[in-house]
Amino acid sequence: MEGFHLSGTVTEPAMQSEPETVCNVAISFDRCKITSVTCSCGNKDIFYCAHVVALSLYRIRKPDQVKLHLPISETLFQMNRDQLQKFVQYLITVHHTEVLPTAQKLADEILSQNSEINQVHGAPDPTAGASIDDENCWHLDEEQVQEQVKLFLSQGGYHGSGKQLNLLFAKVREMLKMRDSNGARMLTLITEQFMADPRLSLWRQQGTAMTDKYRQLWDELGALWMCIVLNPHCKLEQKASWLKQLKKWNSVDVCPWEDGNHGNELPNLTNALPQGANANQDSSNRPHRTVFTRAIEACDLHWQDSHLQHIISSDLYTNYCYHDDTENSLFDSHGWPLWHEHVPTACARVDALRSHGYPREALRLAIAIVNTLRRQQQKQLDMFRAQKKELHRGVTSITNLEGWVGHPLDPIGTLFSSLMEACRVDDESFHGFSDFTENMGQCKALEYQHLPAHKFLEEGESYLTLAVEVALIGLGQQRIMPDGLYAQEKVCRNEEQLISKLQEIELDDTLVKIFRKQAVFLLEAGPYSGLGEVIHRESVPMHTFAKYLFTSLLPHDAELAYKTALRAMRLLVLESTAPSGDMSRPHHIASVVPNRYPRWFTLSHIESQQCELASTMLTAAKGDVRRLETVLESIQKNIHSSSHIFKLAQDAFKIATLMDSLPDITLLKVSLELGLQVMRMTLSTLNWRRREMVRWLVTCATEVGVYALDSIMQNWFTLFTPTEATSIVATTVMSNSTIVRLHLDCHQQEKLAGSARTLALQCAMKDPQNCALSALTLCEKDHIAFETAYQIVLDAATTGMSYSQLFTIARYMEHRGYPMRAYKLATLAMTHLNLSYNQDTHPAINDVLWACALSHSLGKNELAAIIPLVVKSVKCATVLSDILRRCTLTTPGMVGLHGRRNSGKLMSLDKAPLRQLLDATIGAYINTTHSRLTHISPRHYSEFIEFLSKARETFLMAHDGHIQFTQFIDNLKQIYKGKKKLMMLVRERFG
Repeated sequence: MEGFHLSGTVTEPAMQSEPETVCNVAISFDRCKITSVTCSCGNKDIFYCAHVVALSLYRIRKPDQVKLHLPISETLFQMNRDQLQKFVQYLITVHHTEVLPTAQKLADEILSQNSEINQVHGAPDPTAGASIDDENCWHLDEEQVQEQVKLFLSQGGYHGSGKQLNLLFAKVREMLKMRDSNGARMLTLITEQFMADPRLSLWRQQGTAMTDKYRQLWDELGALWMCIVLNPHCKLEQKASWLKQLKKWNSVDVCPWEDGNHGNELPNLTNALPQGANANQDSSNRPHRTVFTRAIEACDLHWQDSHLQHIISSDLYTNYCYHDDTENSLFDSHGWPLWHEHVPTACARVDALRSHGYPREALRLAIAIVNTLRRQQQKQLDMFRAQKKELHRGVTSITNLEGWVGHPLDPIGTLFSSLMEACRVDDESFHGFSDFTENMGQCKALEYQHLPAHKFLEEGESYLTLAVEVALIGLGQQRIMPDGLYAQEKVCRNEEQLISKLQEIELDDTLVKIFRKQAVFLLEAGPYSGLGEVIHRESVPMHTFAKYLFTSLLPHDAELAYKTALRAMRLLVLESTAPSGDMSRPHHIASVVPNRYPRWFTLSHIESQQCELASTMLTAAKGDVRRLETVLESIQKNIHSSSHIFKLAQDAFKIATLMDSLPDITLLKVSLELGLQVMRMTLSTLNWRRREMVRWLVTCATEVGVYALDSIMQNWFTLFTPTEATSIVATTVMSNSTIVRLHLDCHQQEKLAGSARTLALQCAMKDPQNCALSALTLCEKDHIAFETAYQIVLDAATTGMSYSQLFTIARYMEHRGYPMRAYKLATLAMTHLNLSYNQDTHPAINDVLWACALSHSLGKNELAAIIPLVVKSVKCATVLSDILRRCTLTTPGMVGLHGRRNSGKLMSLDKAPLRQLLDATIGAYINTTHSRLTHISPRHYSEFIEFLSKARETFLMAHDGHIQFTQFIDNLKQIYKGKKKLMMLVRERFG
């Protein structure tokens, strides 16, 4: 080791697939910092290679093993001329291939009187260290930082690149905490690569939003710059340099906007303080706030305020003679210091102090901010009580356009983290408070304790209680839903993250008191609270937060738990009669422009959270009639989505019918009531789950009892379509499984059946096409009802029913033993049918054949009556010939239905009605032949010849059929003589 230069060799042992390697390492250092490194391993990375670390640790752990030399210049100074010449020649000999060209060049320059080297006194010494005035900072391979960031960005979030970038950001924070000046430089290099990302231009051109994870990386970038510029001990020239760089990035067209590529017209709230009120007009006038805007604004903030300096530097800063009578008092009624500043900006100071390695100072400021918020909360409550009469007229104002939860600077998260760090028992950075470690309660992981370590807390309070309280204050703040998908998703995500951290803390009596206190505050604080009595219609809903409050308070104060959750159930943005904003500004409360139709991109998530809150209350209220009724009323009033109400109905049903206990009849009724509401909501709208909903409702009503089934059938028209009422509801109710499930006696069965028949007839009257068959089926066991249903079918047959519906009912009639009624319906169906010549595969063909077979079986008169209908409706030759053949095989009426006598003679083809059918069939074959020949292709010739063969069979059934067919063929030969090949085939087959 020579002076400030450490060199050595590091041997890496052989592995199974790798031989032993020896690396030459050189390290320069200055004032306890490594300022440069080189290693022959060639590894390129942002961080030092293992060989550099190994050599450094060896020097630290075994200083006696490292021989220490003076800087080389001192050693050379002690040599005489002969020694110097010997030293140089030996050096050149040992490394002649590497240094000989350089040695020759230097020798030439030294021997030249006018060379540049001779103009400078002395010579450089790399082992001597830097001058006291020189900058000294840790070695940072800038090129590698740029390459790594560029690589991670090019991977687009795949292969864990997002995680790697987050690790880089964490490294920057670590460097800031160690007060390493490279932190800002490293962040600059990272930012430059982010700004050079080609996807920014692409997304801006295409108008598409960047991915959520990528967006979060930009947020962290902006927050880190806020920390950098808020360094309490940075030099003015440093800050000026950063401001210049930030403005340069800020002016680039593709620089991402703060709220996720969505316009933001909020005022410059960061500079709401006197110390920065008139600065940075060029940035505040920009149409959009970028991810760097807050850092640019923060460059105007300073730490010279004497009150602020006293807060962060002393635990004993008090003023007990101070009168707490103004809005911006420096001390509260206890004489404890307050800090009035735009809350996110004040919290950014806390984050900056923590980030730059000043945890105690950060904690002191955090406590002052929380005490300020608590005092403000009390004053707002007093103010609201004074204004309450005015506010009850349906006018509401709102305190915050900019909510603290979901804010780009995450103020509540910063306060919470700072206070939670302070109560970590194992945190080495807070050993200064070790005298105050009396254990007053522990968290679930035995990681946090109540440490009443600060005099600016109420009796029994601790950092833990303060952390929990500020989280509750932030979560309960009434704030406007921000514009843009990303900003709205961030509100939800940050709320859930904060609640998740709170859930890790086990509630003891001290914390339960905090919950009680804050719940009461939030319920009574009017427009200052998201749980206040009167809120703006576009306020961020409280469902997720209220669910957490409800479950936390329920074991300790059920009344307060329900009151809080029920208040939070509202979702005013979906209600047309919600109160609008007040354009006045009483007591400097910022108002919101009313009646702007909101674009709530996260509405589906919000509604699902509302549903979760309701489900949690339903579960908790099982067995409590009064509470269940209250929760039911709240659901019916506040939930506007049928799918969510249906989910709640199903949830209530499951809870009410758990296998290990008797059914809870009150909860079952709640389930049924919700189901009925879903039926009414979805009756006139399309819903793909409607059939499932109807089936479920019948199941639920069955569990409730026979009176519920009877009720839904009597009121079917408000709940179901006629089709649903007959095909699902009444049919299920009348099934054997339902009767067995309900243990019905004969009287109850008949009463239920009567309701089902009444329903069926009403539905058949309203929608005969879809309900007639079901109505007939349901009325089978009651003669009068059955006759009524049949008459409804006949009345509707001429106008409102299709042939397929009529054929279906006719077949059902035949099956039930009413052949004449079946025949009547079949003839009515035939009048609606029209089969053209080429429809030889039509689905109605089977119905036509069935109808003719039915008529034939009834007798000559019935057959004679239906054949004219067939001839009129069917123009397809093959179908007509099939009917004709069947009619000639057996005698009409041979089945002898109803004792009817028949003559036993086959019907003549020369007389009506078969003569009419025969003529129609021959005519159909002639027309079909001409139609086919119009567009026939050679590949269909053989098929056509077979068709003519079938036609000849029909022609020959007539007494002069042979002559007719010959004339027909001759006409074809004459008319289509141009189709020579086809006519040759015709002649071959038919002469």
